[in-house]
Amino acid sequence: MSYEKDGEKYFVVDSHSHFWDASRENWVEGAEQYAKGWIDCFYGYHQLGPPETHWDWEHYLKVSPEDFERDMFTEGHVDVAIFQSTYLKEWYKNGFNTADQNAQMLEKLGDKVIVNGRFDPREGDAGLRQLEADVAKYKHKGVKLYTAEWHGDSRGYKLTDPEAYKFLQHAQDLGIKNVHVHKGPTIWPLDKDAFDVADVDHAATDFQGLNFIVEHVGLPRIEDFCFMAVQEPNVYAGLSVVVGGLMHARPKFFAKVMGELLFWVGEDKMLFGGDYNIWTPKWQVEGLVDWQMPDDDQFADYPRLTTASKKKILGLNAARLYDIPVPAEMQLSDEAVAQA
Repeated sequence: MSYEKDGEKYFVVDSHSHFWDASRENWVEGAEQYAKGWIDCFYGYHQLGPPETHWDWEHYLKVSPEDFERDMFTEGHVDVAIFQSTYLKEWYKNGFNTADQNAQMLEKLGDKVIVNGRFDPREGDAGLRQLEADVAKYKHKGVKLYTAEWHGDSRGYKLTDPEAYKFLQHAQDLGIKNVHVHKGPTIWPLDKDAFDVADVDHAATDFQGLNFIVEHVGLPRIEDFCFMAVQEPNVYAGLSVVVGGLMHARPKFFAKVMGELLFWVGEDKMLFGGDYNIWTPKWQVEGLVDWQMPDDDQFADYPRLTTASKKKILGLNAARLYDIPVPAEMQLSDEAVAQA
C-alpha cells in the first residue's frame, strides 16, 4: 500500500500495468516464433532492472492473480493500478493482455484497479460496436492504442488515418477521456517507425476533449516528443520504461530523459508507470522517491525534483485524469503547490 519515506506519504497510481498470458498454450499455431519472440523481447527489458528483481523465464510467461496482488499492492507500494489492454491476437489465441483478462482482477481487488480498453481502427464497424460493448461492460475511462500492431497484412496505422479519427470521435462520445498511445521502444517483430510520435500532434490538436498519454515518451525520439508535448496542453508523458528501463541500467541517460521532460513538458504532465510485469513497481517507486538530478555540469540546466514534484508524478497527476479519490493526508497542501 501507500509508500511513506522521511515522514512523507505518497499516493501511488501505477498508470501502466498488465496481467498478460504469454503461456505456450496461448500461442497461435503457425505464429509461435512471433509469440515467443515478443515475450523474449519483453524478457530482455526485464533484465534492465536490478539483478535481485529478475524472474525466471517460465514465471515471466504468466503470473497468477496472487502474484499480481502481492507484487503490486502488498509489496509494491501501489494504491491504484491502471490496466492497459494489448490484444495481439495475430500471435496469441485468447489475446496477450485483453480487457477481459485484466477484468478478472476487478472482482478480487475492486477499486484498486482500473481496466482500460483498446480499439483498432482497422476493425471497422465491428470494432466500433465492440468498443461500445466494452465501455458498457467495464465503464472504460481510457483506452490503450498500439499503432504498430499487426492486423492481417497491415503492419500498423496512424492516429491521423480517417478511420482512426472515426474511432477517436466515437471514444470521446462514449465518455472516454484518456488515450494511452504506445510510442517508443519497439518490440520484435513490430516496426519501429510505426511507433513514431508524429501523428499524436495532429490528433491532440483536433481532439481537445481527449488526453493523450504518450507511453514510453516516444523513446528514443525524446526531443521530438518534448517539443510536441510542450505545445499541446492535452499531451502527457507516460513514464513506463523510462523508470524501469533506464533508472537502474542507464542512470545518466535516465537523468537526461527526466531533465528534458521536466524542462519542456513539466511535472504536472508526467505519469508514473511501472509496466508490470515487465518489472515490479517496488524498486521503481522507492528509487524515484530517492532520486535526485545528478550534481554535474552536464545536468545543471535541468529542473530539480521536489517532494511535491515526486508526489505529482507518482500518483496525483494520474488521479486527476482518472478522477481517483486521494486521501487528504496524501494530497498536496496549497503551500507545497506554491513552492513546487
